Amino acid sequence: VQLQASGGGLVQAGGSLRLSCSASGRTLGSYVMGWFRQAPGKERDIVATLTWSGGSTYYADSVKGRFTISRDNAKNTVYLQMNSLKPEDTAIYYCAARQLWLFEYDYWGQGTQVTVSS
Repeated sequence: VQLQASGGGLVQAGGSLRLSCSASGRTLGSYVMGWFRQAPGKERDIVATLTWSGGSTYYADSVKGRFTISRDNAKNTVYLQMNSLKPEDTAIYYCAARQLWLFEYDYWGQGTQVTVSS
């Protein structure tokens, strides 16, 4: 699976951004898609996940109610809609994929920078 992330940028606090992660090479029916982020000097943290088949989702507590993960089957693309952005959301965001029966994410896209100014 090849993943291509896009959509990052600079936004003021309270603003919105939508990240996209386009997948190629495989159909995603047996995959879990994840968005992760890594801020400077910090470990990479999980932000949200989506099980492609069935659509179940998970959100980190820090983004619940503000971020929404979704998919477009026809485009083989997963999105992360980020609203009410805060300066602490500033990080490099990565999309990743793992097969349903595995715990580790095997496939990673390149990061996209999100910067939220106060």
